[in-house]
Amino acid sequence: MTMNPLLLQIRMPDIDPVIFHLGPVAIRWYGFSYLLGFLVGWAILRKLAKRGLLPLAGEQISDLLTALMLGVILGGRLGYVLFYKPLFYLGHPLEIIAFWDGGMSFHGGLIGVALACFLFARKAGISFLSIIDATCIATCPGIFFTRMANFINQELWGRPTDVPWAVVFSNPAAGGIPRHPSQIYEGLLEGVLLFCVLWFLSTRRAMRRPGALACSFLIGYGTLRFVVEFFREPDRHLGTVLGPFSMGQVLSSGMILVGATGLIRILIRSRDRGTDMLQMDNPPEEP
Repeated sequence: MTMNPLLLQIRMPDIDPVIFHLGPVAIRWYGFSYLLGFLVGWAILRKLAKRGLLPLAGEQISDLLTALMLGVILGGRLGYVLFYKPLFYLGHPLEIIAFWDGGMSFHGGLIGVALACFLFARKAGISFLSIIDATCIATCPGIFFTRMANFINQELWGRPTDVPWAVVFSNPAAGGIPRHPSQIYEGLLEGVLLFCVLWFLSTRRAMRRPGALACSFLIGYGTLRFVVEFFREPDRHLGTVLGPFSMGQVLSSGMILVGATGLIRILIRSRDRGTDMLQMDNPPEEP
C-alpha cells in the first residue's frame, strides 16, 4: 500500500476497557454504552408518546424498555452464535452464556427487539406496528454509543487505508498499520444520520402510516451498513461469505429487501384506500 504523504498517523492509545470498579463489579465501556443507549432511548420513547406516535404512557414505557433490553441482549448474543460462530459454540455450548467475553450481533439484536415488541404489543392489546415504529427511532442513539465503545475497545476496525484520517490501533491484532476508523463511520451514519432522517420522516404525514418508519429503518440501516462494510475488515474467522460480500452485507441485504417490500405494500395500500375514500365522497350521479 502506497503511503499518503498527508497521512496524519493518528495513533489510538491503549485505553482500559474497564472504566472503573464498583466493588467486585467492573464497569466496562461496552456495558456503559448500552446503558446510555437505553437511557436516551427511553427519553425518545417518552417524547414520541407525547407526540402521539407511541400509544403508551408512564410505566408502560418503562415496561417496554425492559422488554427491549432483554430482546437486545438475548437476540444479540444468539444472533452472534448462529450467524458468526455456529460451529464453535456447537462444540462449546457453555460459552454461549459468556457475555463478558464479547460477541454480539446487531442483526440478532434487531430480531430480538422485534420479537420483544410483538410480545409486548400482544400482551398490552395495542398495535405492534406503532410500537416497532417508535422503537426503531429510539434505537439509533444506542447504535452510536455502542460503535463508539467498539472504537475505544479497538475492535471491529476498518481495512488498511492511506486516507488522512486513518487510525493506527495499538491492538497488536490490527497489525500496526493505518486503518479506516469504520466504527466511527458506523456510529455517525447508522446512529446519528439515520436518527435524523427517521425523526424528520416522523413529522411527515405520508410516513405516519403504521409500519412505514420501521420499514424506512430497515432500508436505511441496511443500506448504510452495506456500504460501510466495504471499509470494515471482515471477521477474521469468516472472511467474505458470498463472493466479495461479508456476513454483515448479506444480512443487511435481507433487511433492505424486507424493508422495501413492506414500504411499497404500505404505500400502495394507503393509495388504494385514499382512492376508495375519494369515490365514497364523490358518488356517481344517477342518470
